[in-house]
Amino acid sequence: MIRTEPAPAKINLALHVTGRRADGYHLLDSLVVFTALGDRVTVAPGPAALTVTGPFADAVPTGEKNLCLRALRHVGMQAAVTLEKNLPPASGIGGGTADAAAVLRALGAAPDRPETLGADLPACLLSRPLRMQGVGERITPVALPDLHLVLVNPRVETPTPAVFAALERRDSAPLPDLPALADAAALTEWLSATRNDLQPPALGLRPVIADCLAALSAQNAGLARMSGSGATCFGIFADAPAAEGAAQAIAAAQPGWWVRATVTIPGLPSGGAGG
Repeated sequence: MIRTEPAPAKINLALHVTGRRADGYHLLDSLVVFTALGDRVTVAPGPAALTVTGPFADAVPTGEKNLCLRALRHVGMQAAVTLEKNLPPASGIGGGTADAAAVLRALGAAPDRPETLGADLPACLLSRPLRMQGVGERITPVALPDLHLVLVNPRVETPTPAVFAALERRDSAPLPDLPALADAAALTEWLSATRNDLQPPALGLRPVIADCLAALSAQNAGLARMSGSGATCFGIFADAPAAEGAAQAIAAAQPGWWVRATVTIPGLPSGGAGG
């Protein structure tokens, strides 16, 4: 049976680094959402193989390092995978981890310790608003209002290990308690008291991230922040027209950047889509 699954972009609305284990893994506390924008994965019967299409196909490794193929090996299954790569890779919005999660959902596979394939994998398997803690293994679904976002990536990759290595401190306080939030404005206000602890070291490595944040702020984003380890930044806007207008303005001013308007999703349809 052929099955197709979306691989939504993952956005870290807030990310605090709260510690580091003896084995080197960092402890995180992050509020995560997923968007209507993302990659798509199609899985069909056959030997393990990967075909990549889409605007970022050339940037995706197809060998042993590819997370879709690693996910197959992790659960001991075979399948022919076609990946439609719409999101820039290595950009702090899920990328290969979201694609691997889509493969596992399409196969109906429930891996042991999914965080060993990537800290974001347990979150990406659910692809709904949630709080992610520990090394990614502690997942708490939450209810959040929809957010209209603009995503901006300056088409540079930020190596996650280098960003973590540049952290000045690894013992931040966890996120404050999440109250009931009536609307996007209330969520934006709550987020203003939080941070992305990876943003300062990423800025040191890729100063162009500051230009992305400034471009979003200039379009009157309620909040402009980097997601994950970067370099993708997001801005929160009041509604879809405001987000679309901001995206068009930024894209016109910076034609070399990847700029998209999107909206967060409450979750994925159960069972995926057959094809």
